[in-house]
Amino acid sequence: MAKCLVVPYSYSSTGTRSRTRSSGSASTSKPPGLQVQLQHHHLKYSLIQQNSLSDSAQCYYNTHTLLRRRILCALDSDVPHPLHHQVQSNKSFEQWDSWTAKFSGASNIPFLLLQMPQIILNAQNLLAGNKAALLAVPWLGMFTGLLGNLSLLSYFAKKREKEAIVVQTLGVVSLYAVFAQLSMAEAMPLPYFVITSVVVATGLVLNFLNYFGLLNAGIWRFWEDFITVGGLSVLPQIMWSTFVPYIPNSILPGVFAFLVALVAVIMARLGKLSAKGIKFVGAISGWTATLLFMWMPISQMWTNFLNPDNIKGLSAFSMLLAMIGNGLMIPRALFIRDFMWFTGSTWASLFYGYGNIVCLYWFNSISKEFFLAATAGLILWIGMTLWRDADVYGYNSPFTSLKELVSGS
Repeated sequence: MAKCLVVPYSYSSTGTRSRTRSSGSASTSKPPGLQVQLQHHHLKYSLIQQNSLSDSAQCYYNTHTLLRRRILCALDSDVPHPLHHQVQSNKSFEQWDSWTAKFSGASNIPFLLLQMPQIILNAQNLLAGNKAALLAVPWLGMFTGLLGNLSLLSYFAKKREKEAIVVQTLGVVSLYAVFAQLSMAEAMPLPYFVITSVVVATGLVLNFLNYFGLLNAGIWRFWEDFITVGGLSVLPQIMWSTFVPYIPNSILPGVFAFLVALVAVIMARLGKLSAKGIKFVGAISGWTATLLFMWMPISQMWTNFLNPDNIKGLSAFSMLLAMIGNGLMIPRALFIRDFMWFTGSTWASLFYGYGNIVCLYWFNSISKEFFLAATAGLILWIGMTLWRDADVYGYNSPFTSLKELVSGS
């Protein structure tokens, strides 16, 4: 059997990666003493990675012929995933790796098309002097989306997912363009716009410095703490506000969550939490951003339920773009076994994009042909994703891939 060269990467807290090479042959036997030394070396290397990668030693390496790849546990989604390059490796695996990255990058197109109509419309109203029209744009809700994009940008920057980084960066830039228009129309208070500008500039600069390994680890930890506290404060407040006036209007959920997040972050930095507790706090920012985006379809469907007439204001084309954009990221999330990314993308594609298409069809706002085409396309895409992933990993059932995704085993 041909020799296989496996090159694992480990990332430091500043984003620098180091390479360790090991080679072996299935037909070559090693003396017992050498085997013991190699086992000891492997154990030492595993312990080092356990400390540097948030106890990721609980995850394992899946082996199929010459194919080896790191499988991430669900709570280790924020750990950078090292792709294991090998000589004479499985061609179908490498091809699917490339295709999933291209699909993820292609999601920029529908996401950009989602924002452009609003930006163009705002520009037309500004040029016409119709500033009052921009008052209808909910800047506070968009600010929540901005925090989500910044959090996910930091998440994917740590994982070195270039295509996903571009998606989140475009999301931040396009939302900031809308904020600038709202500020010019005086629809957004100037002090809030200044704060938003500082947050956006800081977030973009820090994330890209960290991506290229040019950022101090302490500064990056401070930024992570900031988005953790900010995201966890906003999430319960948004969830609570969705059901007002059926429940009292209150800021207590946000205040309580802010205090809890602040205490958790401080305790983690002071080393007052267990190893699992520190890992949990480190994963909060990514999960809160995902949950913020996952809450959007729930909020929209609740609004549709309360005010069925408002469903006519939804754009079927926009919902189709949302379904396609999120759907294009599902294969990549499944392929690298990123449970958080897979959950957010699948949820948004099914319940935000397709879910609203179902609502539009239920209230006779779209044709039967449009609905059936969207349904067939989504089913075929998800089915192809599950089948292809199981095939390149050498599994007989796509449920094995899903099991690995959730449990890491």
